[in-house]
Amino acid sequence: MKFRLLIWILWPSFLVAGMAEGLLFTVINPQDLLFFGHHPEISDEGIYTIGFFVIWIFCAASSALTAYILPGIEAPDSNEIDRGLI
Repeated sequence: MKFRLLIWILWPSFLVAGMAEGLLFTVINPQDLLFFGHHPEISDEGIYTIGFFVIWIFCAASSALTAYILPGIEAPDSNEIDRGLI
């Protein structure tokens, strides 16, 4: 169940991060980015990669919080209560 939960969190966040990165870097040119007043000595592909993983981490955190707050349900054939996904 833990691996299924991990996939439920990471796969949707991966898809949304891909779309968000496409939208973000359609508007922003990596050569125009300044960090603390300096342009980083990283290639454009490196900036795209770092941007994707940062967005993916935020999306995964959002998915994980959603999975965490899912309510538990009663199992139909027993008296046990399912405490949710985690």
